[in-house]
Amino acid sequence: MKHLNITVTGKVQGVFFRAATKAVADQLGVKGFVRNQPDGSVYIEAEGDDFSLESFLEWCHEGPEKARVDSVTSTEGEMKNYRNFEVVKKNLLW
Repeated sequence: MKHLNITVTGKVQGVFFRAATKAVADQLGVKGFVRNQPDGSVYIEAEGDDFSLESFLEWCHEGPEKARVDSVTSTEGEMKNYRNFEVVKKNLLW
């Protein structure tokens, strides 16, 4: 199991990116969360096995039908042992 911090840029807000991300994560058994960022990007923390995370990252490069993904960056982070995958509706910091 490993933890990835993922940032997706492009036309990724207002195109059901978060909802689609949750559906894919649930299907792959990936745990964590997805939220919109003030700069227009989407931030994801994802935990799972290597195969699930690889498949999940591949999907992040495509996104849902109406999205246009310009870049995906990911870094390994410390495991947080999420229990499920959640869509964070509002960041309290902005």
